[in-house]
Amino acid sequence: MRRKQISLEVVNPNAAGIDIGSRSHWVAVGQNAQDVKEFGVYSQDHQELCEWLKKHKVSTIAMESTGTYWQNLFSSLVVYGFDVILVNGRQTKNIKGKKTDIKDCQWIQKLHTLGLLSSSFLPDSTTAIVRTYSRHRQNILKQVSSTVLKMQKYLRLMNMRLDVVVKDIVGLTGTKIITAFIEGEKSGEILAENRHYNCRKSATEIGKALQYNGREDYFFALKQEWETYLHLQKQKDEVDAQIKKYIEQIIDNDEHKKQHIASKKTYKRKNKNTIKNTDMNQLSYQYFEGIDLMAIEGVNDATILTIISEVGLEGIKKFNSAKQFTSWLRLAPNNKISGGKILSRHLPKGSSRLKRAFRLAANTISNLKEGHLNDFFKRINYKKGRATAISATARKLAVIIWNMLVKAQDYNPPKEYLYLDQKRKLKLVNRIKKNIAKFEIKPEDVGFSKTLNINT
Repeated sequence: MRRKQISLEVVNPNAAGIDIGSRSHWVAVGQNAQDVKEFGVYSQDHQELCEWLKKHKVSTIAMESTGTYWQNLFSSLVVYGFDVILVNGRQTKNIKGKKTDIKDCQWIQKLHTLGLLSSSFLPDSTTAIVRTYSRHRQNILKQVSSTVLKMQKYLRLMNMRLDVVVKDIVGLTGTKIITAFIEGEKSGEILAENRHYNCRKSATEIGKALQYNGREDYFFALKQEWETYLHLQKQKDEVDAQIKKYIEQIIDNDEHKKQHIASKKTYKRKNKNTIKNTDMNQLSYQYFEGIDLMAIEGVNDATILTIISEVGLEGIKKFNSAKQFTSWLRLAPNNKISGGKILSRHLPKGSSRLKRAFRLAANTISNLKEGHLNDFFKRINYKKGRATAISATARKLAVIIWNMLVKAQDYNPPKEYLYLDQKRKLKLVNRIKKNIAKFEIKPEDVGFSKTLNINT
């Protein structure tokens, strides 16, 4: 009996596969030994690689996203006019037999020829530049956090319990006290005079907490950590200025973006890690071409900056639906079905910076007292617990933002959330209306010529 064979259709006939390495790149244009060649990682090697591919009439190329080694080669291939796709290593790892660089590049070429590889998301060039600045800023903030913890440790070892009497040792009160202490002032009572008037602890209690035990070694270590902290703060300010400058450049080069003016939002709180001297509300409103993401409760400056730097306005439009966007973020359940039954509904592993930003925003929403998204969080929290509610709210937030940016929709929740200053204004207006109705005040009595419309 003749054995039945099934052949796969060739989707990309002129395809190549590249196995990326730190010292060399292996390229395959076919499955034979003469179709594989090794190239170096220098610019001249990249040019030779491109010429070799042109010689073999290659039109499309697949490569793995190995570390950061792929970026320079990717740029060179794009400049030469090749259609290049970047592939997640999980799609190419199931190679049969002994693993070698030659087999890897041939396996990638074979899968790409048969159309079995999908491209990873890549941001546009402007978004990639903002991403570099933003991620560098996040790394600086991590170093700042580590430095503050070391300072707190040395202060504690010197019996300077500043962490007990102030909430933040590098806040207004803590900064003045540490500066005076390093400059030579050792008396706790005199150091306590640097207390800010908003500090909850009294100057007497602060003075009792600051009793230096005379350890010069810890004092020396504290001094160096303080200098590191000030240096990192200076670097953060420089990065903030660069981010602001570049985003403003993007807006100035687009007439459609420049014409939008956002409404002020005094109710959005800013913390010490917010970009300084930057109205992110106005910048984001112009960058997103009149879409007000700040109108969403729980969304702050950090969330906006992460969206701009990780996907951007053009990047989010690459996703055809909100489901694709949430799946890429790994916020959609990964349903595993066998025999018609759902075996698992857990979220996929992995946490991108944008996913963490949405989860932080969801956590902020959970601390609000009212609002449409807060009501949603409470319902999920009551049924399945806080952890599930955070993920569900983050996914809902991602869907809302996708619809706003891709479909150019305004945020229009069924139940409007009123911030503190808006509530105060509403209460004041209602109180005035009641007093007008109670005392039967007429427009002429208060100097108004027009008739007042009073809704009691």
